[in-house]
Amino acid sequence: MRGHFRSPLLLVIVLALVGCTGAQEVKSDSGDADIAKALDNAMDPGEGQKKLDFMVGEFDVKIRTWLDPAQPPIESKAVAITTWVLGHRYVQTMLSGHVMGEPFDGIGYAGYDNVSKQYQATYMDSGSTGMEWFTGSMDPTGESAKLSATVADAITGKPTTVEMRLKIAANGDHITELWEENPTGKLVRIMELQYTRREP
Repeated sequence: MRGHFRSPLLLVIVLALVGCTGAQEVKSDSGDADIAKALDNAMDPGEGQKKLDFMVGEFDVKIRTWLDPAQPPIESKAVAITTWVLGHRYVQTMLSGHVMGEPFDGIGYAGYDNVSKQYQATYMDSGSTGMEWFTGSMDPTGESAKLSATVADAITGKPTTVEMRLKIAANGDHITELWEENPTGKLVRIMELQYTRREP
């Protein structure tokens, strides 16, 4: 499991083990404090998480899907409700709509890993049985982000690179583009989701 020692209980266990190792050794209070500080930094939400505030709320979503990059996209609509979960550590998105006339539902989670200093996202939907795991970074301005994942291609079964590219407006409206590696190794846009914030 990722994120070792990310709960108060595990913190107590770690500190107890540090205190018990080598009964004849001199106990280092500064060492214990350093461990406690490192664990606090790993588990406490901060600036990295705050940059995800733009995602929180209710949105109307315009979906465009490209089956063939040379052809016009298929347009669909959906609604997304996004909330903070687990103490403002992760953002949960629940999306529901239609794509190509069929019901389409998706669940996504996004967060910032204080240890690896990377943004992470996982996504799953009713259009597949595979979970996608993305890692990447956000522009210092907070206006864009790019994350990448490796998925199994539905046709060939081979590992394929997928990029998630975000463009973020000041009011929280944002566009998520999905780009997938084609057989020639070139990234082509396969889906775009335009999130428009619903007024209260």
